[in-house]
Amino acid sequence: MTPHAIARRMAQCCRQLAERGLIAGQDGNVAVRLGPDRVLVTPAGLIKALLRPGDMVEVDLRGRKRRGRHNPTSELELHLRILTHRPDVGAVVHAHPPVATGFAVAGRDLAAFVLPELILQCGRVPLVPYGTPGTPELGDKLQPHLEGHDAWLLANHGAVTVGPTLDAAWIRMESLEHAARIIAAARALGQVNELGREAGLGLEARRDRSRKERKRGG
Repeated sequence: MTPHAIARRMAQCCRQLAERGLIAGQDGNVAVRLGPDRVLVTPAGLIKALLRPGDMVEVDLRGRKRRGRHNPTSELELHLRILTHRPDVGAVVHAHPPVATGFAVAGRDLAAFVLPELILQCGRVPLVPYGTPGTPELGDKLQPHLEGHDAWLLANHGAVTVGPTLDAAWIRMESLEHAARIIAAARALGQVNELGREAGLGLEARRDRSRKERKRGG
């Protein structure tokens, strides 16, 4: 995809996240790797549902602005931390999905084997200890959990998903929130029945094989 096509897709992603209630107002941010040392990110201070392709900001992996009329997202350091330490990641989506974030506020992860779709899409979703948004502290808290995961809950903050493409990271964010809603509903009804260990590990192994195949192919 060309940079302009990627920017269009980023704007579309932000609109849909807003329409589905996964972000509000200026919340959330998206980053897509353009090349070895170039990243396209959403701007700071703008309503995400109204973003246009020309609003996106190009930066390098050191965070220096290379192109764009706006300032880059306030969570730039978080995105660059992920992209620097995970060369397999092509895109990052950070949002505040209400139910998934509710789990994060309650101090609960989504690491149990409950829903096959969540295991296959996101794997185990750990809870990252609180780090102040928009500061290196958040990246410091996340970094020990980067390897082996494609989705994280951020304590008292929100959620992050990644993927080889923007669409993959976007799908994971929607899947994470959908799964959180189902698990919250099951808890409200009185019980969450987890999958058996063998079934859960089998799904996890299937996901791991798929990730390794993508890495080899990429």
